[in-house]
Amino acid sequence: MIDNPSCVSMIRIPRSPSPARLISLLVVTLALGPPAPSAAQDFTPPEEEGREVSGVRIGVFGFSTRFGYDLSDNQPIIGAALDLGNLGSDRVRFRPSIEVGFGEGSYTYTTNAEIVYRFTSDTETAIPYVGFGLGIFVEDSCGSIDGCPSVWAQFALGFEVRLRDNFDWFIEYHGEDALSRQRFFVGLTSRRF
Repeated sequence: MIDNPSCVSMIRIPRSPSPARLISLLVVTLALGPPAPSAAQDFTPPEEEGREVSGVRIGVFGFSTRFGYDLSDNQPIIGAALDLGNLGSDRVRFRPSIEVGFGEGSYTYTTNAEIVYRFTSDTETAIPYVGFGLGIFVEDSCGSIDGCPSVWAQFALGFEVRLRDNFDWFIEYHGEDALSRQRFFVGLTSRRF
């Protein structure tokens, strides 16, 4: 209970400002400081971490495994490849690989060293590519065959499609021995580590 009733009359509850008062306050604020015209900001996206866009960069940046078929020898093939670096651009790669053909009691071995050009960057969903290089071909009975081991000119044409952030499915055609041998592969490859 309040002992002194005159104290109650001294407390004032503020009234909310009228709409006319709010409008006049807004007009005065705009008159004193009009907003400055704003221009569009140029945005340059940062480079992806740890990735250079040009220059030679050597290291293990990716790995792929593949399964395929050699139409010339009617052999199933398994293989693997490494992405060992950029050569002057992020899209030009050095990719050595090995392929082992098996079936019908004989084995074939091919070691390739290729330069691959990727038509789009690794951030795209689909990446077509083309490659050229040299390969060394060896068979089980190499000692009894003329021209074995032999060095082949290689050609690769492929297409990667994103499976997850760091992995792609791919399909690849390999023309070996100056396109006299035809090999087709499907496989899984990692994007840059």
